[in-house]
Amino acid sequence: MPRQVDHDQRRRQIAEAVWRLATRGGLEDVTLRQVATEAEVSARLLQYYFGTRDQLLLGALEILNADAEQRARERLAMLGEAPGMHAIVRGVLLELLPLDEERRNRHLVYAAYFVRFLSDPALAKVARDAPHALENLVAGLIAQGQELGQVPRDIDAAAEAAFLVSGAEGIQTAVLLGQRTPEEAVALIDHQLARIFAATTRG
Repeated sequence: MPRQVDHDQRRRQIAEAVWRLATRGGLEDVTLRQVATEAEVSARLLQYYFGTRDQLLLGALEILNADAEQRARERLAMLGEAPGMHAIVRGVLLELLPLDEERRNRHLVYAAYFVRFLSDPALAKVARDAPHALENLVAGLIAQGQELGQVPRDIDAAAEAAFLVSGAEGIQTAVLLGQRTPEEAVALIDHQLARIFAATTRG
């Protein structure tokens, strides 16, 4: 009896090949044949699972995002049963920083995608039209903090969330380039959160 193929695992195998190629040399000139060779599958099988080159790049990105969300949930769960909104917001923002090998590799792949988005109008439209899910999440958490008396009422939750997320993404680049250490990056995040959660102690 032939062995049953795990389709999710096969898609992940191909996606991981895309990520490795992205971290080694970017995505500008990556071909389906190169990905197939890196993943050790046939080009025909690769097209079966993902279709075109653009569909492959977007599919691999979706799998990377799903991984990032899962790891973030796991790390947030480690904060305990009632960590406070300060600690939760902090945990979300720290996921944007390359603080360990897993997050560093992930953000290197994201950097390669960013360059690709700049040069490909079709892919850029997908990125541009994506909802600001992370900003909305942080804004909602800050608003909950206001309801719980953990954040001053005069704080603009949406504006602060946009600033925090954009700031963390900028710091991410500085850490990848070696301009700031991971410790300095965390200290900058903590400085901003101390301002927002000024009425409370750290969660």
